[in-house]
Amino acid sequence: MQETVKIDPFGFREYDARWLYPNNINLQGIENLGKGFGSQIIKHSKKNNPRVIVGHDYRSYSEEIKSALKKGLISTGCFIEDIGLSLSPMVYFAQFNLSSDAVAMVTASHNENGWTGVKMGIKKGLTHAPEEMKELKEITLNEKFVEGNGNDKQINNFQQIYKDDLINKNKINKKIKAVVACGNGTAGIFAPDILRGIGCEVIELDCNLDFTFPKYNPNPEDLEMLHAISKTVKDNNADIGFGFDGDGDRVGVIDNTGNEIFSDKIGLLIARNLSKKHQGSKFIVDVKSTGLYANDDILNKNNCETLYWKTGHSHIKRKVNSENALAGFEKSGHFFFNNPLGYGYDDGISSAIQVCHLLNNQNKNMSEILKELPKTYQTPTMAPFCKDSEKYQVVENLVKQIKEIKDDKTEIDGQVIKEILTVNGVRFSFEDGSWGLIRASSNKPSLVIVTESPTSNERKKKIFDFIDDLLKKTGSIGEYDQKI
Repeated sequence: MQETVKIDPFGFREYDARWLYPNNINLQGIENLGKGFGSQIIKHSKKNNPRVIVGHDYRSYSEEIKSALKKGLISTGCFIEDIGLSLSPMVYFAQFNLSSDAVAMVTASHNENGWTGVKMGIKKGLTHAPEEMKELKEITLNEKFVEGNGNDKQINNFQQIYKDDLINKNKINKKIKAVVACGNGTAGIFAPDILRGIGCEVIELDCNLDFTFPKYNPNPEDLEMLHAISKTVKDNNADIGFGFDGDGDRVGVIDNTGNEIFSDKIGLLIARNLSKKHQGSKFIVDVKSTGLYANDDILNKNNCETLYWKTGHSHIKRKVNSENALAGFEKSGHFFFNNPLGYGYDDGISSAIQVCHLLNNQNKNMSEILKELPKTYQTPTMAPFCKDSEKYQVVENLVKQIKEIKDDKTEIDGQVIKEILTVNGVRFSFEDGSWGLIRASSNKPSLVIVTESPTSNERKKKIFDFIDDLLKKTGSIGEYDQKI
């Protein structure tokens, strides 16, 4: 007897699909997702047999998920080109290198074990945004599938093609000693080889593949992972430390003294480095990013403009594309390099390489380069629990409250709100450049909270206390994943 389809509608997120497996989706549900995606590809590519690149990450159940997904895709007429164990950016690269019509990467990125998901895209270099996800959800849940005859072929040795592409374009002269940490995720079989290939001396940390993630989730925003890299950098007197997430599209950076550098600050250093050669460029950053971009002396001097946009790899990627920006930086560690630097998609290893170029170009160590930026006091990204069914309404109500606080000129720690940005939740800024952010998470049942102050650590905390107080009053907020 055929298994009944189980597929939780909440798994269709803003820019990818994620479920707890098998609790919220079963293999029949995954197959239907494949049928839905295949039908969507055929609709948009207007081909009966579109070519689709498929890859998977190193989780114990990713291959069975991939098999079910491929079965669904093949039933609609898709020709599958399976590149095997992959990073998300390797799948995106394959779409350019093999000139295919679409991509599907089986990964739950840095989510805990038990989660699965698929990152999908049709237009080269872009993954699904809310509009495409909404269409996919409708096709899949209403079973509006096309039927056809597809096939499946394996592409061998594609890992090496991807590695060589990054190595050959990025050789460095300086011997940079780099700690490369992968949290036992899939990046472990890619990052050390590539960074060695460009000329780094590599010290590996948790680069052996282990889908149980015995120490911590491979997530460069996780303080536990960052602290482990920091210790290894100090113990080995390294120049830099890199931490990669589960599917290799993000990187976290530790300087030579063992200090964790938030990715938005790394982005600003890279933007400054690029702005000298590419004057008049545009950069896109997400609403979680430091306020320093807004009036940076070097970016202003080089006539560069920065736009703040919605958090989420798909949103920033599309904005970089539509604005023809040189690069985009997300605080979570997704960086996007457009022509002539890259194809516009996020690749954590490529981002680490840009940091190596920064060190290669300057006769200073990372901590000295970092000191050139004005100091700010910044919280980590904090995620208090909030149900998927309630989180957007909670944020909408908070946006209204904060607008009223601004209109009433109510002071928070002695200052009134000067500006409000609502492209993604609410980011409210003060005269001294301090700011706070409240938004709904796109891939988990939680909100996202960040605060920053260029004035003092105390002020950063006061803005957080103000937000925390607002959240408590909603009655819809649970535990934080981490809290200052």
